[in-house]
Amino acid sequence: MGGKIKVLHIITRLILGGAQENTLLTAEGLQKIGDYEVTLLTGPPLGPEGSLIEEAKRKGIKLIIVDSLRRNIHPWLDVKSFFKLYFLIKKSGYHIVHTHSTKAGILGRIAAQETGVPIIIHTIHGLPFFPYQNKFMNFGAVNLERLLAPSTDKIITVCDIMARKAHAAKVAPLNKFLTIYSGMELNEFLNVKENKDLKESLGIKDNELVIGKIARLFELKGHRFLLKSAKEIISKFSNVKFLFVGDGILKDELTKQALELGIEDKIIFAGLIPREKIPDYISIMDIVVHVSLREGLARVIPQAFACSKPVVSFSIDGADEIIKDGENGFLIPPPIIPEKEWENYESSQLSSCILKLLQDENLRKKMGEEGKKIVDPIFSSEYMVKQIDILYKKLLKDKKITSIL
Repeated sequence: MGGKIKVLHIITRLILGGAQENTLLTAEGLQKIGDYEVTLLTGPPLGPEGSLIEEAKRKGIKLIIVDSLRRNIHPWLDVKSFFKLYFLIKKSGYHIVHTHSTKAGILGRIAAQETGVPIIIHTIHGLPFFPYQNKFMNFGAVNLERLLAPSTDKIITVCDIMARKAHAAKVAPLNKFLTIYSGMELNEFLNVKENKDLKESLGIKDNELVIGKIARLFELKGHRFLLKSAKEIISKFSNVKFLFVGDGILKDELTKQALELGIEDKIIFAGLIPREKIPDYISIMDIVVHVSLREGLARVIPQAFACSKPVVSFSIDGADEIIKDGENGFLIPPPIIPEKEWENYESSQLSSCILKLLQDENLRKKMGEEGKKIVDPIFSSEYMVKQIDILYKKLLKDKKITSIL
């Protein structure tokens, strides 16, 4: 090689979340290969969701924090962020700019295009247009993606369905997309044993079954639906606890909902936990439920499978690609009612699937074992990084940027 390939990854914020973990593992993995000089640029980790900033520093990743970069639309700060990105990219001579998330994807790709970066890549972790968003926002999101697609050399999606949906929305032709499943430190999940000390510390008895959900306590994550279902489940199967892992702006509202339903003694809000503790928490769950309304492919699904746990999920986006209904879990239709009517969600199908698993230990074990078969190696961080490495080098070769290869 004639020198290292200079890569800039850009993400809006480095909080505890799937897209952020994916990006951090990608930067770390590319750095280990030795062919790359990797920089990770992010906005500040504002909000109650936790931060991966210190972890990035511990891993020795070159980190740039742009204080004006925010998740929500803020015209003045967005303009400020764009010019910071523009001048940084212009002076640094990156061979590849790889953006993640909507805001970073917009500002970063425009800045990279205007400064003449040879290779521009964008990863869609979750489509920026979706049924539960208002029409104006969806219109803007679709058209921005259409405008940016021609200057983007490849769009990575974390599941096939997102590529098909983006293509159907006329964002780009199908050959512009490449599916690379979101990798994780898979061995930590494959080899985990039930952490009985953790179970005891949470006040869960040995004979109680645990229904778990791992997600930020935010809208579209579906906690309200699971709490409503919990009322019905507890009335028929009382020997159960519901374990919610994560924090967010809905903590007080969800606590109030549990109180109003009279099930507060059955609900455990574990709050934020360190990322490395996730396998331990899944190890004490008997069933993992993921009833989010917007995902790419939720990381908790392959994580649960790696821990041999059955999953009950709404049939959205990438869930259908790895959950085989009735074999390794259950897929149920998401609510089609508007947000203002979510309190009227009919939870009987969700409750029925969970109860079926609660009442049949052999079924839980069989589904968990079936799920475990499909995750290795395609959800390992090493596999993900290898696919990205292959893509980078192919694009550099195709553009005859061979001086560094």
